[in-house]
Amino acid sequence: MKLIVGLGNPGREYRDTRHNVGFLVVDELARRHQLTWAMAPAQVPDTFVVKRFGAVPLLLAKPLTFMNRSGDAVAALARYYDIDTADLLVVVDEVDLPFDRLRARARGSAGTHNGLRSIVARLGSTDFPRLRLGVGRGDARRDLADHVLSKFEPGELAVLDTFVARAADAAEMFAADGIARVMNTYNADPAGPETTD
Repeated sequence: MKLIVGLGNPGREYRDTRHNVGFLVVDELARRHQLTWAMAPAQVPDTFVVKRFGAVPLLLAKPLTFMNRSGDAVAALARYYDIDTADLLVVVDEVDLPFDRLRARARGSAGTHNGLRSIVARLGSTDFPRLRLGVGRGDARRDLADHVLSKFEPGELAVLDTFVARAADAAEMFAADGIARVMNTYNADPAGPETTD
């Protein structure tokens, strides 16, 4: 079974913010497959999950623990469903990528992202795939936390649905074919090829 976790913050005030773009992607996957979110088993507190069975069994999840405690839910999900870290994809916002860019990695550091830091700490490993969704840094004079917790600008909203759909396509490719194919397909820079380390 593959597990795809979208990171975000629960609550209406965070719903349409850059930090919640991971939630938007797993919501799009659930919509595509006509799946309904439900609370996870009691052993996995504060998490919405949905399962799809078939040729490629898939589990989608949205931790409701707030971003900086995402690792609590992800580690509990991995234990409960016996998910190997190679079969886990974390979908997360990335300020170091321009808006509308995707970057997939098979492993790596958490960087400055508190959600990834929490997951690394709770799993005790950096060896899990992640799909980073570019939300840009915004105005350099503005606090970075304020930027990621702000809503999308009108110009960004105009392409947000397409951006989320591409990220959902990449997540589906991960479920079917693994992270290497996702990196080869989605990491290309318009100015030239990008490394996939």
